[in-house]
Amino acid sequence: MKRYDAIKRIVESTDDEFIISNIGFPSRELFGIKDRKNTFYMSGSMGMATPIGLGLSLALEQNQDDRKVIVIDGDGSLLMNFGELVTVYAQNPSNLIIALIDNEAYGSTGSQETYASRINLSNIAKSIGFNEVYYIDAKNSVDDIDMQDYVNKKGPVFLHIKVNPGNSDAPIIDLTPSKIKNRFMKQIHE
Repeated sequence: MKRYDAIKRIVESTDDEFIISNIGFPSRELFGIKDRKNTFYMSGSMGMATPIGLGLSLALEQNQDDRKVIVIDGDGSLLMNFGELVTVYAQNPSNLIIALIDNEAYGSTGSQETYASRINLSNIAKSIGFNEVYYIDAKNSVDDIDMQDYVNKKGPVFLHIKVNPGNSDAPIIDLTPSKIKNRFMKQIHE
């Protein structure tokens, strides 16, 4: 199974949660699977999906809004901005789920190998202090991915999903960055 299969399973098992998606192919694949107004597709800024999700989750908590935030991030982006895990742990949002899809590759730039093949990102999240860390080996099947198993847990939740490298034939997102932002912000305020 590849990243596309994991993203499809995540979307199939979500309800009204907000989703922040990593740049490039992950956002394109998510858009092609199911475009939702409560999804923020990153179109740039590699390594910033989790920080944006953290900001949203903290704002929701401050407003006593119990909706959940799911970040679909990648191993390459996480490795680029590794301090984000420390910041998430220190801020301790109860409504944030990081669904890290680890294909050991920079999928959007030609599938060059990342260092995720040499380190265990779940163990790193645990060593930072995350209490809710789950590892799913989805290389053969994505059946174990059910976001409803995690949305009721007190976060932050770190869900490490291991998949095979490879991109799908995903469509280009035909929404401008302004359109994506504006419709997403409208969903936040509803």
